[in-house]
Amino acid sequence: MDEMEQARRQIEQIDTEMAALFEKRMEAAKAVALYKKERGLPIYVPEREKQLIERNSRLIGDDSIRAHYVQFLQHTMNVSKRYQREFIEGTRIAYSGVEGAFANIAAGRIFPEGTLVGFPGFKEAYEAVVSGDCDQAVLPIENSYAGEVGQVMDLMFKGNLFVNALYSLKVKQNLLALPGAKISDITKVVSHPQALMQCRNYIASHGFASEEASNTAVAAAAVASGSDIHTAAIASLETAELYGLAVLDHDINESAENATRFAVLSRVPSSAVASSDARFMLMFTVRNEAGSLAKALDIIGAYGFNMSALRSRPMGGLAWQYYFFVEAMGRIDSPDGQAMLRKLSANCDMLKVVGNYPEPTDL
Repeated sequence: MDEMEQARRQIEQIDTEMAALFEKRMEAAKAVALYKKERGLPIYVPEREKQLIERNSRLIGDDSIRAHYVQFLQHTMNVSKRYQREFIEGTRIAYSGVEGAFANIAAGRIFPEGTLVGFPGFKEAYEAVVSGDCDQAVLPIENSYAGEVGQVMDLMFKGNLFVNALYSLKVKQNLLALPGAKISDITKVVSHPQALMQCRNYIASHGFASEEASNTAVAAAAVASGSDIHTAAIASLETAELYGLAVLDHDINESAENATRFAVLSRVPSSAVASSDARFMLMFTVRNEAGSLAKALDIIGAYGFNMSALRSRPMGGLAWQYYFFVEAMGRIDSPDGQAMLRKLSANCDMLKVVGNYPEPTDL
């Protein structure tokens, strides 16, 4: 047997071994895909991919082939992502509103492979996941200008879904009207209450009357379906294009940094969060005793968790009773996190971990 034949047989043997390993790798990729589908997590995580390439490339001792191995790894990961998409495609994503609404835009960017399903309200979208009709819900929890979205917060407090990711979408509101209309024609604007609040100074300065709609895209659709040149909608540029409306004015919201945070809600909590960027969300009630809230917050701080948000919400049906919402940095599944929860539960009438997720991502 000459050297050429010997090398070929060696390659055949290695290829046989690699085929078996490839099957194992794809089985693992399938398990990852199913985990992500159940929890509403994205297929592609750039930071994770970068870490894997850096780690695995160090396993190659021969500098002359390391760059080729990186290409091999990248190709393998691309194949894995395509395979994972086969399991993710068809995932049903609930959101509140209609096509063109900011929630629809956010859901489409988070789940480009998913099937987006619009519902008339936050509760309906939330319950669609509870019932199993949809796999995840993408719902707004806070706007940087108008504040928290109380209805969604209350659903999170009373319900049993988990927050597995947070995304921030920059919101740019625009004045939309029928083609041919001018700003001087407009006497009334219609939009979601949050959008009206975000643009209240603009509305007041022009002397417009305002009317609430269930969301911005519904407002745009109503204007588009009518014939009143005196009524305009406040909504996104995507909505203007979708419904064939003219853009009379751009970026009319108060703050240039206007953004809305959207939560991905699922029936199953996530546990795959790196320590470096882990966050968690708690909701709790405290006993009606002097200093009980301060004690709860001291417990969180005593275990080294830095709170990034603290809010209170009235409990429906109970006058002057409130629940509290905390976001903090760190791993809730760490020994300190578990010890903190045990001690906190002794000071709280009700305590629930609503979410465990990585650092919020900009869309």
